[in-house]
Amino acid sequence: MQKVLIVTYYFPPSGGPGVQRVLKFVKYLPQFGFEPVVLTVDEGDFPARDESLLKSIPSETRVIRTKIFEPYDIYRTLTGKKPGAAVDVENIPTGKKKRPAERIAEFIRSTFFVPDARIGWLPFAVSKGVETIMREKIDIIYSSSPPYTSALIAGRLKKKTGRPWVMGLRDPWTGFISAPQRWFLPAAVDRKMELGSVVRADAVEIAWEGIGKDLRSKYRNVDESKIVYIPNGYDSEDYPQSTVSRNEMFKITYTGSLYGRRNPKTLLEAVKKLRASGKISDNRFKLVFAGRFGSEVREMFADPDLVDMIEVKEYVPHEESIKLLLNSDVLLLIVDESPLSAEIVPGKVFEYIGARKPIMAFAREGAAAEILRKTGSGFVISPGDVEGAAFRVSKLYEDFLRGGRSAGNSGTFVVNEEEVGQFERKEATRKLAALFTKIVREKS
Repeated sequence: MQKVLIVTYYFPPSGGPGVQRVLKFVKYLPQFGFEPVVLTVDEGDFPARDESLLKSIPSETRVIRTKIFEPYDIYRTLTGKKPGAAVDVENIPTGKKKRPAERIAEFIRSTFFVPDARIGWLPFAVSKGVETIMREKIDIIYSSSPPYTSALIAGRLKKKTGRPWVMGLRDPWTGFISAPQRWFLPAAVDRKMELGSVVRADAVEIAWEGIGKDLRSKYRNVDESKIVYIPNGYDSEDYPQSTVSRNEMFKITYTGSLYGRRNPKTLLEAVKKLRASGKISDNRFKLVFAGRFGSEVREMFADPDLVDMIEVKEYVPHEESIKLLLNSDVLLLIVDESPLSAEIVPGKVFEYIGARKPIMAFAREGAAAEILRKTGSGFVISPGDVEGAAFRVSKLYEDFLRGGRSAGNSGTFVVNEEEVGQFERKEATRKLAALFTKIVREKS
């Protein structure tokens, strides 16, 4: 069995969707001939923690944890946030005017922390990584980003040890919706880091195809043969096989983060409209939101016309999140509004698909919509289309009252199991292992 060093910041006890991709690779890679050794942080400043995920790490997997300098406590102090408060859900551009302290903190973040605030991990990880590669006789390196510091670490390790490197990207690097708004000098440094990493890596593995389009649009000379698409997915072993009883109350559920332009405004306006017209019943209708939310989204939840119909849960463990999906009637998906909107495919799409419940997606026509239609997993509403959302919700609610299970129109909700099966985590890992094998052979 060959060995792969996996460089990842997000690893249990970190929670959130970014953890699942790497965690499932670690779980299934041994079945395809690769023993993973994980290089991660000792005590990261994670946006969410999920201690329950520690039991998902295979007992035979070696996990090497290093020190890291985390600057977010300084950021919280400057911006007046509480110790431990999640920073990521508050620093996405929303169009609102920021306070002077927030503008100063954002300037510091965008100027000095390039490519991201995890750059303080680099010296510790490179030192330990070189030692690990030599001791463990590692055959290939794999990094998972964001944070993009992981890619810089892996690039240094390749240079120092000569081992081949696959750079994994779950989101685009520069210019993405969550990227800091940098002035020209740090922006140029960031782009140079991005291009240098793409050139240095032996392959660039992407979680959705729009990442590849983004790279090609920014760097015309990128070797397209290096870009390999391996989609996100779901692990059927995460879903309990017991039958879920029918709800007495109609539930639309969202799990994950909401902030900035990723918000439920359109759905909430539609529900308010239906409630006012008497088309939905106060005691039979519930909106469930579980995760991390920006202040502007929490203001939406507090709308006096809706507050009694909304149930807000803070971040819940992954296992509990799956149970929430299975005990819902409809799953809510909201795709970020950005120049890449048509290409974005959130990782939660596949976790939703695995639950086999109708998905109501607010998104532009594009990659996510195509996946939902191919798998028969749901339907798409244009962002801002309150009338369309109200129509769909009313139909879904009527189906629920009749005891049916449809996608809110005249047809019955039927999943295309053949299409859904392509998104099993094990299948994605098989593709990644095949890529590793190909590169190791070429470099040997």
